[in-house]
Amino acid sequence: MKSFFVSLLLILCSPVLLMAQTEELGSQLRQIINGQQATVGVAVIFKGSELITVNNQYHYPMLSTAKFHLALAVLDYINRKGESLETTIHIGKNELKDNTYSPMRDANPSGNFTISIGDLLKYTLIQSDNVASDVLLSHIGGPKAVNQYIHKLGIKDVSITASEAEMHQTIDNQYLNWTTPSAAALAIETFLQNNLYPKEQKFFLQHAMTECATGENKLKAGLPKKNVLLAHKTGSSDRNEFGIKIGDNDMGFVVFPNGQYYTIAVFIMNSRESDKTNAQLIEAISRAVYLYFKENILTKTTD
Repeated sequence: MKSFFVSLLLILCSPVLLMAQTEELGSQLRQIINGQQATVGVAVIFKGSELITVNNQYHYPMLSTAKFHLALAVLDYINRKGESLETTIHIGKNELKDNTYSPMRDANPSGNFTISIGDLLKYTLIQSDNVASDVLLSHIGGPKAVNQYIHKLGIKDVSITASEAEMHQTIDNQYLNWTTPSAAALAIETFLQNNLYPKEQKFFLQHAMTECATGENKLKAGLPKKNVLLAHKTGSSDRNEFGIKIGDNDMGFVVFPNGQYYTIAVFIMNSRESDKTNAQLIEAISRAVYLYFKENILTKTTD
């Protein structure tokens, strides 16, 4: 794992980002986002090591993409504490906050029920359930525990300091959890490239990401309906009093039938554009990256 981090750090600090091989795609991406009333950041990792970024210097609000980082910390916690995905947690009525999105709460309005950590992760990753997310967050020690674990993995350009409940206290709190696009892509790549957890847990998390029920009009919309698999996590904010959307995000990895894949993170910050335009931007970026990978990097297999 150490050598992987070292190689990526060299890439992050290297002029290779300006090489012609990736500058073509970078130019395409800059053309897509040019003129938009928003700050758009993109990071793509090809073949586990070749990184290209656009507008990577900013701190983008993570919103619900932080639930992926939470999931990593949960898996680490249960393995250290002798728990499992089958371990159950009791949910009290007082934990079912009513001012936030939660299919789990809606299915159990009276509270006082038990649910497995695995099912909480499904609610968190597939349906982006805010209450399920905060239950898991509390179970493993709060935002600080997640932040420390992600930093321990060598991913530094990320800060996780707030729960979903805290982010819903004021709209400005939605800026509290932040990342750079490259750090977001690196978090996914670290999960994929290293044996951090038992195989069945790694597969569980990958499968949950493929079942993500949000963002059908974002990264997924830019991909063909057949011959690729997308595993991803989205994030979306409210709009402030000036009509500015704090964040609109999608990050994940795309797998081809021969097993080759790339990792992609797209973050939109402080957008005056409509939700539809934001989604179309992410869709266009996704399509451009897919076509570039298919035409320039994908190794064709022959029968």
